[in-house]
Amino acid sequence: MNASLIRFLRPHVAEFIGTFALVFFGCGTIALGNKDVLGGAIAFGGALGIMVYALGHISGGHFNPAVSIGLAVGRHLPWTRVPTYIIAQAAGATVAALLLRLTLDSGVPLGVTHPTGSDGQAFVWEVVMTFFLVFVVTAVATDPRAVRAAAGFCIGGTIVIDALVGGPISGASMNPARSFGPALVANDFSGLWIYLAAPVVGGVIAGLIYLFLREDKPVGA
Repeated sequence: MNASLIRFLRPHVAEFIGTFALVFFGCGTIALGNKDVLGGAIAFGGALGIMVYALGHISGGHFNPAVSIGLAVGRHLPWTRVPTYIIAQAAGATVAALLLRLTLDSGVPLGVTHPTGSDGQAFVWEVVMTFFLVFVVTAVATDPRAVRAAAGFCIGGTIVIDALVGGPISGASMNPARSFGPALVANDFSGLWIYLAAPVVGGVIAGLIYLFLREDKPVGA
C-alpha cells in the first residue's frame, strides 16, 4: 500500500474507531435498558475520554463533526480534512449502531435523540452544550498553555456534565455523527435536523471565541 495513503488513512481509522466506541458503549447502555441519566452520562463521557487518551495523538481525538469544524474555524485543522473526518465519524457511528441492532433484540432502543420539549428549546440547548464541549476541547487539546495531560478527563467530564443537565431536555447529543448513526439504522429521522445543525453552530461559536481569547497580537493590530 502506498505510504502516503497509509498516512492519510491512519487518522481517519482512528476517528472511525473512536466514534464507534462512543456510540457502541453510550448507545449500548441505552439499548440494554439503562434509562438512568447518570449511567448514560458516564458511559458517553467515559468512552469519549478514554478514546481521547487512546487515539488523540493519532487523529486529534475529535470523534465529532462539530469538534472538527470548530477546530477548523479556530485554525487548528485544515479545512480539507474536515469532510473526510466527518465521513469517518459518521461511518463509525453507523457501524456501531448497526452492530447493536444486529446483536440485540430488534425492538431495543438505539439511543436515537429526540427533543423532550420544543424543537427550539432543544436547538438552543444543543448549541450551548456543544459550545462548551468544543471550547474545552480547543483549550485543553490545542493551547500549549493548558495542561494537556488532563485532556481526556476534562473532555469526558464536560460530556458527563452536559448530559446530566441537558439529557432530559434534548438528549445531549452535541455530536451530529452520534445522532446520525442510530437514526439511520433505526430509520427514525424525526428532529434529526436539530442534532445535525445545532452542534455545528455551537462548535463554530466556540472556535471563534477561543480564537479571540488565544490571539497573541494586540487588539486592533
